[in-house]
Amino acid sequence: MTDGAIAFGPVLAVVLAVLAIFGAAVVRFGQLGQGRAVLFAAARAVVQLAAVSLVIVGILKSGWLTGGFVLLMFAIAAITSARRIGVAKDLAWVALAIASGVVPVLTLVLATGVVPWRPIAIVPIAGIVIGGAMSATSQAARRALDELVSRHGEYEAALALGFLRRPAALEICRPSAGQALIPALDQTRTVGLVTLPGAYVGVLLGGAGPVQAGVTQVLVLIGLLAAEAVAVLVAVHLVAAGRISRKATEDATCR
Repeated sequence: MTDGAIAFGPVLAVVLAVLAIFGAAVVRFGQLGQGRAVLFAAARAVVQLAAVSLVIVGILKSGWLTGGFVLLMFAIAAITSARRIGVAKDLAWVALAIASGVVPVLTLVLATGVVPWRPIAIVPIAGIVIGGAMSATSQAARRALDELVSRHGEYEAALALGFLRRPAALEICRPSAGQALIPALDQTRTVGLVTLPGAYVGVLLGGAGPVQAGVTQVLVLIGLLAAEAVAVLVAVHLVAAGRISRKATEDATCR
């Protein structure tokens, strides 16, 4: 590292390769899944970030291009989340869940001027919030759908007690879906004590002082919590209403 910046070169490439192979080996031999998935994800990250690095300078020179780039990030997040949940047909509803968390947070921080209307500030903040809402939506919807299938007997019991279908589904899937907020809660609770998240480190590496880095990180963490909370809530209600559903879940809840 030179002046706080991570040095780019052959050594970095070797380290990245070793880390990716090590992670893949752990997943493969620990029977946690397919090791090649780790390698594929690592390779995609390198290629995608390389591509973004080549075009980001031009994008940040134009407000219109910046807006288009943010919309592209959102579209990819929605597609990724829908595929992860296994409900590609319900892409529009998944996008709604993500947007319900992202739009209020970005609107507030931009409208108040907390985040300046400059592409160099908008793109990273938008990317972080969209990514957090995407992950929360994926986890919440997957948990909710799995619960509705595995606890179908309890769902039927709730119906027998007089619950309507949507409230009955919420009683079953809401508690487990809420666990999607645990990573964000833990990261916020332990920031500065256990972890120094990316925004803080990035601002420091960019030459700002610790106070500015801390302010930026607090904004990011609390904004993420708000965005993810709303996204999880909307995702759970969409699952309960049958707007986000897998075939197996539809069969289980419609018997």
